Parts: sequence; C-alpha cells; structure tokens
Amino acid sequence: MLNDSDFIKTCDVPGPSKEAIRAIVLYKSDVKNDDVVVDVGCGTGGFTCEFAQRAGRVISIDTNPEAIKITKKNLKKFNIDGDVTLINNDGANALKSIDGIDIAIVGGSGRKLEEILELLDSRLNSKGRIIVTAILVDTKVEAINKLKELGYNPQIMEVNISKGRVLDRGIMMMSENPIAVITAKKR
Repeated sequence: MLNDSDFIKTCDVPGPSKEAIRAIVLYKSDVKNDDVVVDVGCGTGGFTCEFAQRAGRVISIDTNPEAIKITKKNLKKFNIDGDVTLINNDGANALKSIDGIDIAIVGGSGRKLEEILELLDSRLNSKGRIIVTAILVDTKVEAINKLKELGYNPQIMEVNISKGRVLDRGIMMMSENPIAVITAKKR
C-alpha cells in the first residue's frame, strides 16, 4: 500500500482516500492481474495508483483537468508503469466509449450517479464489480436504490478510520475520511 503522506495533493483536488479505505476497496474488489478497472472521479489518483500496481489496465476519469494532472504526477512519483489511461471528461460521457470493464470504482459522479451506474451495468463483464465510495447520506441511498433497481444485491459498509493523537493527559482519537463503501457484483 502507498502511504497517504507520499501523495502529491492540492487544495483544488480531493483525495486521496485514506490508505485503510484503499485497502478495504482493494480487498472488496477481488482484483486480478488481468482485470480492467475504471476509476470514475479519480481525484489525486489514490485508487488509480493502487489498482495500476495490481490490475491489467486502469482507466481513470475526472472532469477536473487538475485532477488528471495530479494523478499523472502521482503515477510518475510512485514509478507506476502500468497500463493507465487518463481521461479528462465527464464520467457519463467517457463511459459511453468504454467496454469490457471488470471493476468500476465510483468516487465522484458529478450529480450523474444513476446514469453512471446504468452505463457501468451495460459495460461490465459477467461477474463484474461496482464499488461506490460515498460520504453524503443522499449519495449512499441513491447508489443503493439504483443498484437494487438494476438487479444487484448491494452491500454497504460504513468505515470510520480514526488515528490517535497523544496528549499530555491521554490519547485523543481523530476521525479521518468517514466513508461508506458500497459493493455490488453482477449476477
């Protein structure tokens, strides 16, 4: 796993998701070395970098051109030579030309989550996997409802990573990156 503190970040680009969250998503994805992974809303490239080390091909999409630049810098910084395609576009538009997806990570949808999930459903290989990371309650509900409508049996896990800070009178736990991880496998 890559260390959170090693990622190049800016104030204008969210991420990366914390190391423990990335570890859970990798585990839940059951990634194989020949999988095609799509990272919608790649931000600083946390998931892109982790999957690029493990999958056959990664396609990362973000509407923010700065996110694509930062992801590219992080791939270079970590010396990840994997097959990675970076697309600066709206997730829904970009997905219209991508087929044969084994794993889809959706971390940003630009208010088009339902459309993105429909597109992913039509482009996933048999037994493909969708993973949605969400911090807003509304996004969690929207993802679960849409996945159910599409015939999936989604599972949701609320993850709250806390790290300790030693004080003179004890240890204070500070929450970092509370997030839901929603997983669904194509039937």
